[in-house]
Amino acid sequence: MSHQKTVYLIDDDAGDRHYLAFRLGAVNVEAWPFSSGASFLASVGNLTPQVVLIGVDAEPHRGLETMAELARREIDWPVIALSRGKDLGVAVEAMKLGALDFLPKPADEDRLMAALATASAILDDRVRASEARRAAQARVTALTAREIGISLALLSGRPNKIVAYQMGISVRTVEAHRANVMMKLGVRSLAEVFTLLTSAGLAPAAGDAPQANVAALRMPARPGPAQWRAIQAELEFSEPRAA
Repeated sequence: MSHQKTVYLIDDDAGDRHYLAFRLGAVNVEAWPFSSGASFLASVGNLTPQVVLIGVDAEPHRGLETMAELARREIDWPVIALSRGKDLGVAVEAMKLGALDFLPKPADEDRLMAALATASAILDDRVRASEARRAAQARVTALTAREIGISLALLSGRPNKIVAYQMGISVRTVEAHRANVMMKLGVRSLAEVFTLLTSAGLAPAAGDAPQANVAALRMPARPGPAQWRAIQAELEFSEPRAA
């Protein structure tokens, strides 16, 4: 799919906004104009992912504030910043905030279209990755919190016996949970479990890292997609108990 035919255009300067929208229309790119970052952010929850063009001229550089808020909300739609000024600090800050390009106003048409083509390709990749993550999360929600924790522990490289010892459960219980996980996910190997969990945003500990203490998890039995970060944050780790 291609998102290049529609872009969101945010600029406090009405003249610049109308002029750029006109130029984009002339090359069959539809610009959805917003007179401020605040109006865009108020609508963003109802918008589909598209490339974003942001003017960063107006003091106190509200365009940069909008970019910072997009980053805070983890909205990773590609951003192209535009400015009439020649403030290197503004350009550097825009790039730090994730701008793919920083173009002068009025933007050279060839350079603008090249930037839009690059941003469109990046957006396509991000949308596909997001869809894959949602699909993985939907499958992983079939697991209980304990099954997720044991899966992460096993995927960190420790054998069933060590995982059982560290978690204070029997080897048979670990094996039962492992079998349940594979059955619920419809997979045949831990490698496939690893792929699904990492796609869903859950990463196992590194090879020699301590194991997850599932008893420390404080979450619903079947967490939804919005809770993956909370799951990771609340996973506590403990060294093996002394013999």
